[in-house]
Amino acid sequence: MSDPFVLSIVVPVWMEAAGIVETLEVLQPLRTRGHELIVVDAGSVDGTVALASPLADRVIHSERGRAVQMNAGASVAKGNVLLFLHADTRLPLNALESLTSFFRSDKAWGRFNVRLSGRGAMFRVIAWFMNQRSRLTGLCTGDQALFMRRDVFEALGGFEPVPIMEDIEISRRLRLVSRPYCIKNPVITDSRRWEQGGVWQTIFLMWRLRWRYWRGESPEALAHSYRSDVRNGKD
Repeated sequence: MSDPFVLSIVVPVWMEAAGIVETLEVLQPLRTRGHELIVVDAGSVDGTVALASPLADRVIHSERGRAVQMNAGASVAKGNVLLFLHADTRLPLNALESLTSFFRSDKAWGRFNVRLSGRGAMFRVIAWFMNQRSRLTGLCTGDQALFMRRDVFEALGGFEPVPIMEDIEISRRLRLVSRPYCIKNPVITDSRRWEQGGVWQTIFLMWRLRWRYWRGESPEALAHSYRSDVRNGKD
């Protein structure tokens, strides 16, 4: 490819003051090499913006909703590869080298393997199944740090502005363009969702939601169900 590789990392945030500095500090070496870091805040009132501003090229604001926020970040990005990173996910140290290899490949998009931060053996099992499922199906989750060529993202119209399952939805469309490029060196995702809600309860909840999504239920209905389960202590 004749164009130089320029990466734009888009981080959607809301009330992430507790961990945003740690997330963004890991990305500073990429900025020094000419790549771009965009934080998209959805109205945080806990100091997230003040903490993020010195560590990002741009901090912008949008309505709340991960899909909406990621689309907003992509709309101002300058890079020819977009990487969408959750605020509780850390890229591996050699991420740039792996992404450069992706850029030189014929793939349109990809994801990292994932590892959960918890130390228990069960967290390793969960991560193994997440990675194997993704490899077999070509469907990926936001925890795996989705990345894609900007022209492909724009041709597909970006993320569907839905309250849940935006990662699975765009994976389905991207899968029609190419199989995902899989980077084995994992990102590390915070395991607090499983720790707070209970490992098995969270596994069953997420699989139930994905099953219902596959059966055709709307993301809005699934989001309502998810919030109800969380309020009732099922997650």
